[in-house]
Amino acid sequence: MVALTAAAEIEFPLERWHALLDRHARTRALAPEPGCPFSAIFDPLLGTAPLVIGQLGQSLDGRIATRTGHSHYINGSAALTHLHCLRALVDAVLVGAGTVIADDPLLTVRHVPGPQPARVVLDPNGRVPNSARLWHTPGRRIVLQRGNHPRPAGVEILPLPGAAGEALPPSILLETLRAAGLTRVLVEGGATTISHFLAAGALDRLHLLMGPLIIGSGLPGLSLPPIDRLDGALRPVTRCYPLCGGDIVVDCAFPKGDPE
Repeated sequence: MVALTAAAEIEFPLERWHALLDRHARTRALAPEPGCPFSAIFDPLLGTAPLVIGQLGQSLDGRIATRTGHSHYINGSAALTHLHCLRALVDAVLVGAGTVIADDPLLTVRHVPGPQPARVVLDPNGRVPNSARLWHTPGRRIVLQRGNHPRPAGVEILPLPGAAGEALPPSILLETLRAAGLTRVLVEGGATTISHFLAAGALDRLHLLMGPLIIGSGLPGLSLPPIDRLDGALRPVTRCYPLCGGDIVVDCAFPKGDPE
């Protein structure tokens, strides 16, 4: 079933965010507060229950960059604040090696107050250089890799099974993180990694942050195995929330037991 609703713009008042963090620290996910888009989009994410949520910034026509890879900036400042809120509500932020190589992100919570998640890089073939910024900042840093690639001091290495070049199902990655005490995961990028999790039915929710522009060509966002009929399309429960500045959050929920 697909439910599509519109709502008033989401704002990020500091007092409401502090109240939400307090509830997050001592409670489970809540039913959204009626008529409050801030509550509607964040309250279902609160608590300690296992959660896998993806987020992807894209244009209205589903592009994440131009053909040259230029993507700064598809989304505005409110979308970035939204992303940092998501980071503060999970145990770990997971990105693929390509995202680290292309963007050299920190993956920390900076635009809002909140706890810092572990930062996890999926790098089975040892592509990410040891000069990457996230390796050299405080907090828990983890790499999922095969082989004995040396890493900077303080970086945890979680070994992955399989031969070089062999794709791993997201279930194996999530089991590895659970064994490390990380049960609430934000899959932040890139598009290939998020698509891999989505195709495997491993996401509980997906937040698509759509910027108010049409690129018309370039790199696509989600890319799933081809289907012949729409019967095979994913049909999440979907709600839309406008952000200040023109961005839109499309909140996609994938009910347990019915990922399609």
